[in-house]
Amino acid sequence: MLPPHRYYYLHNFQRALAWVFDRYADLLDDADRRFLADFAALPQASQALMVRMLMRRGPWFRSSRLVYEEIPAIEAAAAPLLALGWLDAAAPMTLDELFGLLTKPELVRLALLPAAAKPAARKAELLETLRPVYADARPYRGWNPDSIEAVWRVTVGDRCERLRLMFFGNLHQDWSEFVLADLGVFQYEAVPFDGASRAFQTRADVDCYLALHACRQALDQGADVDVLLRAAQDCASGNAWLEKRRAKVLLRIGQACERAQDWEAAQRVYACCDYPGARHRRIRVYERMQRFEDAMALALQSASAPESEEESQRVARMMPRLRRGLGQGAPARAAAPVVPRTDLALARPGQPLSVEYVARDHLHDDDAPVHYVENALINSLFGLLCWPAVFAPLPGAFFHPFQRGPADLDAPDFYARRQAHFEDCLAQLDTSAYRDVILRRYAEKFGVQSPFVFWGALSEPLLAQALDCLPAAHLKLFFARLLRDVKANRTGLPDLVRFWPAERRYELIEVKGPGDKLQDNQIRWLQYCVAHGMPVRVCHVSWLEGAA
Repeated sequence: MLPPHRYYYLHNFQRALAWVFDRYADLLDDADRRFLADFAALPQASQALMVRMLMRRGPWFRSSRLVYEEIPAIEAAAAPLLALGWLDAAAPMTLDELFGLLTKPELVRLALLPAAAKPAARKAELLETLRPVYADARPYRGWNPDSIEAVWRVTVGDRCERLRLMFFGNLHQDWSEFVLADLGVFQYEAVPFDGASRAFQTRADVDCYLALHACRQALDQGADVDVLLRAAQDCASGNAWLEKRRAKVLLRIGQACERAQDWEAAQRVYACCDYPGARHRRIRVYERMQRFEDAMALALQSASAPESEEESQRVARMMPRLRRGLGQGAPARAAAPVVPRTDLALARPGQPLSVEYVARDHLHDDDAPVHYVENALINSLFGLLCWPAVFAPLPGAFFHPFQRGPADLDAPDFYARRQAHFEDCLAQLDTSAYRDVILRRYAEKFGVQSPFVFWGALSEPLLAQALDCLPAAHLKLFFARLLRDVKANRTGLPDLVRFWPAERRYELIEVKGPGDKLQDNQIRWLQYCVAHGMPVRVCHVSWLEGAA
C-alpha cells in the first residue's frame, strides 16, 4: 500500500534537493542552482512528471506509456519541461534506442525491413540485420513520420544523477529508498550528524567519483586497458575514500587483464594499485611471466609485512612454486593446526535439499539442537553488542538518513577510529552485563538495518541458547578477529552450530558435500578457532549408494 498522499515521490525528491542545497551549496555551479530554482518554479504536475521519468529507465519516453492518476494531462504537464529544454522531442535517436522504445509489431509496421529480412525473426535478430542499413541517428519523427504520439528524451538525467550521488554518496541507492523507508520495508538507525558531515568536500570529488564510475562501466564494455589506466590515474584525489575507490577500479582493470592473459598489462596496472589483494595478484602475474626473481622479491616483502591474513595465506602457498622456479629447495613449512574431521554417509534426500540442511537434520537432537547459521550468528551477536560503536557519529561515516552502516566500514582504520567505542562495548564481556545488553538491543533495534545483524536468521530461542552456551571469552576472540579485518572476516564462519544447553557448551561445524573443498576464508577461521581452543570440526558428507 502506497503512502496516503498522491505526490509522495515528488515530496521525497523535493526533500532530497533541499538536503543537497543545504549541505552542498558551495559545490553547486550556476547550472545546478538554475536547475533547482527552475524545478521549484514548475507547476506541480510538471514537477511530478519530471520525477516520474527520472525514476524510470530512460532517457526516452513515450507519452502513451506515462499514465498516472495524479497527472491526468501528460502533454500539458510536459510543456513547461519542453520549454526549459529538459525534454527534447527532436533529439536524434539511434536504431538501438528505437528498438528499445517500440515493440516488435510496431517496428515491423514501420517498413524498415529489407526484402531479404525475415519478419518472423526475433527482435534481437532484426536489430542485427538492420544495424548496417541504418547507422545514422535521426529524430523519432524521422523513424516514424505517421506517429501522432509524443516521444521525448530527458536531457537533465546526468545532472539529476549528480544530485542523487551528492545526496547518497553512491550510485547504487536511488529515490526508492524514501518510499521503502516510508512503507517501513527498511528501517535505518537515526545517527546524529551535522551539515559538515558529507560524502564530498569539493566539486572535484564529485567529478572524480563520476569519472571512476564511467571508467568501471567502460571496463565492463571492453575498453582499451591503457585508456582505462590513464583515466583512473587522472582521478587521483586527496579524498581518502575516493582513493580507495580508485584503487578498487585499478584492481578490476588488472583482473580483466589477467582474464585476457595480458600479463604485461596486468603487472603494469597492479604496480600502481594499493588496493588489498593487488600485491599478491602481482606476484602471481610475475610467476606467469616467469619473472621469478621479481615475484620472489615481492613475496618476501609480503611475508615480512603481510597486509592481511589472506595475503599471508596466499603468499605462503606460492612460495614453494617460486623457489622451484628459482631452482631453490623449499624449506619445511610449519604444520598448520589440525582441524577435527567427521565423515558421514547419509541417504540422499528425496527432494532437493542442500547438504548443510541434510547434515543439520541428521545431527540434530532435542538435547543437542543444531542450527544452520553460517555467518549470521557470530556477526549478529557482535553487531548487537557493539551497536553504539558501529553507529558512532564520526566525521565522514554518516551523511544521509538511509545508511545501512558507516561509509568507512571496509577502511583500514575502521577499528582504529572507533577503538575507544569498541573497547567500551567489548568490556561488557568481562561481566555478566553483555547478555542483557544483547537481548535488550535485539528487542529495541529489531529490523533496523545493520551491516552485521541478520534479523531474518535470529530468534529469541536461538539467542538464548547462544548466550547460554558460547563463553564470553570465546565471543571476545570471535569479535577480535572480526575487527582485525572486517571486510575479510565477516564471512567464512562454519555452517552449523550445535548446542548442549544442559552442559553450556557448543561446537561449530563446517559441512562439505561430495567434491566440495574448504575455501581460504573458511580455512583461516577454522585454524584460528583450533589455535584458540574453540570447538570446531569439518563434517564431510557422502551419499549412500542406491539411497532414495
